Amino acid sequence: MTEQNDQLTLKKRFRGYFPVVIDVETAGFNSQTDALLEICAVTLKMDEEGNLHPASTLHFHIEPFEGANLEKEALEFNGILDPFSPLRGAVTEEHALKEIYKQIRKEQKAESCSRAIMVAHNANFDLSFVMAASERAKLKRIPFHPFAVFDTATLSGLAYGQTVLARACKVAGMEFDNKEAHSALYDTEKTAELFCGIVNKWKALGGWPLTSAQENE
Repeated sequence: MTEQNDQLTLKKRFRGYFPVVIDVETAGFNSQTDALLEICAVTLKMDEEGNLHPASTLHFHIEPFEGANLEKEALEFNGILDPFSPLRGAVTEEHALKEIYKQIRKEQKAESCSRAIMVAHNANFDLSFVMAASERAKLKRIPFHPFAVFDTATLSGLAYGQTVLARACKVAGMEFDNKEAHSALYDTEKTAELFCGIVNKWKALGGWPLTSAQENE
């Protein structure tokens, strides 16, 4: 493998981290007390030119954990008016996270990355709910870094002068349907598109890959 081709890998691009885009829908803002109701994960891949693209998607509706708080305003905001409806096809936090983590570990290993890192819009919110649900499910092998994230709200503020997902996508020239927003599936797909767009734009501007001299400075 040439030096240039060796640079064009997820492992090299993100210092050994495997980026995974996440969005959650919840019944409030407190990850310890409020229900996690929906989660979606989109993994990423790099093409031969070094551009980033979405890879696989996993999406689950989640049953509220026992004793979970359900804020009426939050349910109205995300449109999940009856979290206990069988029509949602919801699964437990444990089932959803195990399936997501299994897929992440599989693709992370294929990319020779050492650990996954969460990409999300206002990422600390999503990370806190994923970590709290993992703790409730007693999951020990959590692939994500416990506190480091790539926050697209911050990145889009830098790249496009916008921190709201819908506005950032529109400034970036990406379609955004406000009627579809606040669905974990839709928001994750748009966040993935936005993150890939920012990373690829930086590459096109000459910001990456680094030369050997730059890497060794």
